[in-house]
Amino acid sequence: MNKRRTTLGLVFSLLVTLPSMGQKQWTLDDCVNHAMQHNITLQKARLQQQSATEDVKAQKGNLLPTLSASTNQSVGYRPWQDNGIATVTNGQVNSKVNKTYYNGSYGLNAQWTVWNGHRNRNNVRLSQLTEQQAELNVTQQANSIEERICQLYTQCLYLAEAIGVSKSTLETSQKNEARGKEMVEIGLLSKADLAQLTSQRATDEYNMVEAESQLANYKLQLRQLLELRADEPFDIVVPSTTDEQALGAIPSLQDVYERALASRPEIESSRLSIESSKLNLAIAKAGWLPTLSLTGGVSTSTNSLSNNGWSNQMKTNVNMSGGLSLNIPILDGRQTKSSVNKAIIQQQQALLDLQDQQKQLYQTIEGYWLDATTNQQRFRAAQASVASAESSYELLQEQFNVGLKNIVELMTGKNALLQAQQNQLQAKYQTLLNQQLLRFYAGQSL
Repeated sequence: MNKRRTTLGLVFSLLVTLPSMGQKQWTLDDCVNHAMQHNITLQKARLQQQSATEDVKAQKGNLLPTLSASTNQSVGYRPWQDNGIATVTNGQVNSKVNKTYYNGSYGLNAQWTVWNGHRNRNNVRLSQLTEQQAELNVTQQANSIEERICQLYTQCLYLAEAIGVSKSTLETSQKNEARGKEMVEIGLLSKADLAQLTSQRATDEYNMVEAESQLANYKLQLRQLLELRADEPFDIVVPSTTDEQALGAIPSLQDVYERALASRPEIESSRLSIESSKLNLAIAKAGWLPTLSLTGGVSTSTNSLSNNGWSNQMKTNVNMSGGLSLNIPILDGRQTKSSVNKAIIQQQQALLDLQDQQKQLYQTIEGYWLDATTNQQRFRAAQASVASAESSYELLQEQFNVGLKNIVELMTGKNALLQAQQNQLQAKYQTLLNQQLLRFYAGQSL
């Protein structure tokens, strides 16, 4: 019977663990790679880039001549027409008055703008800069998503380890509660003190459930960022992290900032905005310059009142033309002047935007650097605090078991240990996160 129960227990355990064994666990690289392909915000940015590419092609088309064909067919009616066409048949003169007639015209026209103050060529260059900015926007969106994934992933790692600490704390509380019940039975502990131990155990259970809830929430945010369906299984790989990693060297603030200035897409996009503003100014000033165009055309027409046939009319009525058209602006209601002034304002705005982007970039990097430095110092202090709290709590527990310490002292020592452990974990993972983000801003991959 016992053998059968053991076999059934093993089968049940396998059935429970098989789904979790088959479930894919996502590494940080897996999350980033999946988001780069499926994130909707990133896909929208790529579509904007494709649209900008089409704008470049359209602007290049403006450099080419245009050719168009046209035709017009019309019916005319002259109700008071007296004269007509006279014909002689068998010695008799017959007269016919056509009050309704048909006209047809056919044309082929070409035009080419030879020079318009380089507006067309500057528009091509402007659209090319816009295309580059759209490409940089894709990179910027990708960087933002990658940074957010790293933050969420690190929070999951921290909470996963924090849950381990909470479980260990709960096990200790359960042991203390069991020991308290024994001490009540032999008269070494009051029921009121036992109630405090029970309350502490319940509090630790709540804290563990709360940590598990926070972990589930961060995993949900990560799942949403990856555009995963709700029915898709999702869990992350919890890599082993060492204290030596958190105590590793922190990159130099100035070095990270200089590298970020040379590589971050938002800075390059701001620089391109300055170049675009210069082109917009040149395009606006072209409004004061003349436009020279080359035109040409071929046309012919037919009329039903003519004695010639349709084919003869098409040939004899052919008209070819060609020429140069010069348009010199004199007064345009101050439109060009306003366009130039607005382009100058746009250029000044672009310069300020670059300065603002550089300032924001420095503030972001400085914040990560300060957090990394501060949390690394906290981590060193927390290591000593945890070691001291563990020794103190072990001694308190031994003394409590023999009745030398009361319940208040035991719970105070236990809370101090838990707080020290939580502080150590938080400082450790905050240090690791900020170290990674500093390297990321310096141009390295996460």
